[in-house]
Amino acid sequence: MAKGYKMKSSNRSTPEPTFSKVLGLSSTSTLVSESVTEPGDVQNSSSSTVCSASAASLPTNDHQPNHEHDQCRKVPILHNIIVERYEGEKSGDMFHGEGVAYFQGGHIYKGGFSHGLMHGHGEYIWSDGLKYQGDFKLNVPMGHGTYTWLDGSAYEGEVHKGVRHGVGMNTCAKTSTVYRGQWYLGKRQGQGIIYYNQAGTSWYKGEWVNNCREGWGKRCYPSGNVYEGQWKNNVRHGEGIMRWVQLNQQYTGQWVNGIQDGKGTHTWFRKRLPCSQYPRMNEYTGEFIQGMRHGQGQFFYASGAMYCGEWKHDKKHGQGVYTFENGQVYEGEFIKDCMAEFPAFTPGLSGITTPFPDENDSSNRASQSSTNSSPLGSDMVLNIQTLLSRFPEAHRDQELKQVEFAVLRHIGLLREIYSFYSSLGHEQSSDKIVPLTHLQFSRFLMDCKVHQHGITLAQMDRFINDDVHSPFTDILPRECISYIIIIAYHIFHKDIESSSNILAACFSKLMRQNIIPNAKNVKGSMFCHPAHAAVTYNYSDRCWEIYQALCKVNSIQSDPALTVRQFVWMLKDLCLYDSELTVSKVLAVLSVNNPGIYDGTYSNLGLEMSFLEFFEALLDCAEVKGQRIQTDLESQTETNHQDDTVLSLLQVCSACPASSLSEEMERSQTPVPAFKETELKGWMQKTQQFFTQVFFPAYEHNVNLEKERLRQREKKRLALAEADKARYIEQPEAEEKQEEDGDRDVPNDVNNLPSTIMTSVTSTTSVVSKQSITSGSKKKK
Repeated sequence: MAKGYKMKSSNRSTPEPTFSKVLGLSSTSTLVSESVTEPGDVQNSSSSTVCSASAASLPTNDHQPNHEHDQCRKVPILHNIIVERYEGEKSGDMFHGEGVAYFQGGHIYKGGFSHGLMHGHGEYIWSDGLKYQGDFKLNVPMGHGTYTWLDGSAYEGEVHKGVRHGVGMNTCAKTSTVYRGQWYLGKRQGQGIIYYNQAGTSWYKGEWVNNCREGWGKRCYPSGNVYEGQWKNNVRHGEGIMRWVQLNQQYTGQWVNGIQDGKGTHTWFRKRLPCSQYPRMNEYTGEFIQGMRHGQGQFFYASGAMYCGEWKHDKKHGQGVYTFENGQVYEGEFIKDCMAEFPAFTPGLSGITTPFPDENDSSNRASQSSTNSSPLGSDMVLNIQTLLSRFPEAHRDQELKQVEFAVLRHIGLLREIYSFYSSLGHEQSSDKIVPLTHLQFSRFLMDCKVHQHGITLAQMDRFINDDVHSPFTDILPRECISYIIIIAYHIFHKDIESSSNILAACFSKLMRQNIIPNAKNVKGSMFCHPAHAAVTYNYSDRCWEIYQALCKVNSIQSDPALTVRQFVWMLKDLCLYDSELTVSKVLAVLSVNNPGIYDGTYSNLGLEMSFLEFFEALLDCAEVKGQRIQTDLESQTETNHQDDTVLSLLQVCSACPASSLSEEMERSQTPVPAFKETELKGWMQKTQQFFTQVFFPAYEHNVNLEKERLRQREKKRLALAEADKARYIEQPEAEEKQEEDGDRDVPNDVNNLPSTIMTSVTSTTSVVSKQSITSGSKKKK
């Protein structure tokens, strides 16, 4: 081919742009700032840049043909290019096969040719260094290919008419930006993910429209903050969730141009200590304008207070209702976070419980607010009205005030005890937010030997609560202290000689004799080890159902209860006694926590059993009845789910910090017994074997037998009723039949008498009857 050969000459001429011109078409587009107005101290990737989608665009024919014939021919984009030199295969006078073409201006193509056109796989290098490697179709890059720039930027993926179109990956060396996803005519459009830094900590994954984030997507910022929701024109717009990781905050709701606007929920999570189990948080749900709480909304405070009403510029402003931690309610007007009637009082700002202002005297509300409130604080209001009603009305205020002062002297110790016992069976919570249950409260009373004063735990339950409650219901700290005061009164009120301050005296005596020396010295088979509690909770619900059923069946009183005698007989009915588990061993087990049941010679089987005593007695029976399991865990090659549970429980126990108590308690406190892993595994297997293979099946079998006995008894009763009914029906029928038989036995000669004789007999009979009636009437006269 002679020098100066033109490849497929066309009427239109589009010169190849230089490399600098190609880069000039791709001026870097600066992304809109990712910052969010709230919280205002967080700004993320405000000036990150990426290579524009047009940066990789190859020169194209901007003047598309208008004639249908030209459109059908698909005019190639590389046209009217003068070939200075060609080296390679030919077919006649045309380039055909593999070859190298050197174009005017310094461009080079090396690859396949077909009938004078670049066709197949090849490599095109522009004079200023831009290189394309991939598929060609009739002089047009079409198919799959790779563009490479001198600065290291690259694109690899699908190409249509010289532009990125389809699925591909673009890498920008200048900004370290990598995009993988869908393209449409050289622009990001469809689904794709883009990384804004090499570390991969800043990225967006979602929908794109015309090179902009638009639709649904997830954005992760370098700080770790995450937004997931709707986008429009590269900003958050629509419904979405934003999480500020370092600030422990989250917003869920509507966005307008990157700012919270509309209805939404903003949550402030309070920091949790390592062993905390539950989160505490402040939360606002309502209307936002320009990132501020504005309009109608509700604010739930971590302390338990709540405000519902109007907001203006992030402050309570307008009509609203504020509910305090102790349940008191203020309803009225708010002005800039303050109550209009009490301008000096600003509720809910610091999260610290603030006394409720006195509404009766606005002139001296500050002083009266502090004097009329409880010295224990609004979150420790005692509920002992049933006890106070026992005293003369003139003495009630004094009794309440003195017992509050008595509690105040031990409030730190009582809070520590509450936190300790509420954590039994769980990870210890240093922030004291795990609620205490009735079951754990019963363990506290038994550890302090309160039930050894002649009052059983079942009676104490009736003192503090008339209704039957589940052992798994929660007890608030103020309720716990109120229960202690009530129990102390019922134990010691007869021993107090003074006629005043009786409640304070009883409470102080119980603290001095029982609680301070014995608290935190955990006994019993359920809570003596954290792993024990975690395992036994699996069987507690079913045992509570059985306990309730036994109380209803065996109780003849209005208050259902289970006695020791009924528990012993229950084991006999279930056929659980054998050479290992005997009645004497059961009584010995029961007397460990309650010596009044059995002292080796005499027994008191009429004592009531609480659910905790019932459940721990079953655990002790499992220990006595279970077969000794010898297992060498070190040489065991196979591990099961129970092994993993044991190891995790041991790690939890070792990770939980030990909380300190007062000096008086530390002197009397005994350490928690240390369990070896083999002993713990053996105990778990024996407990599981007892409940799943012995006790529960035996109880179910006994229930089924009882149902069968009731069914047979009902069946027998119905049979007797049917027999009686049949007998009553047959008796009248027999009498009627007997009468009919008597009529048939009349002699035939009587029936054959002449009519005259029958007439005379009849007349005679009538005369006799008339005479008898007449004589009777005369006798009456």
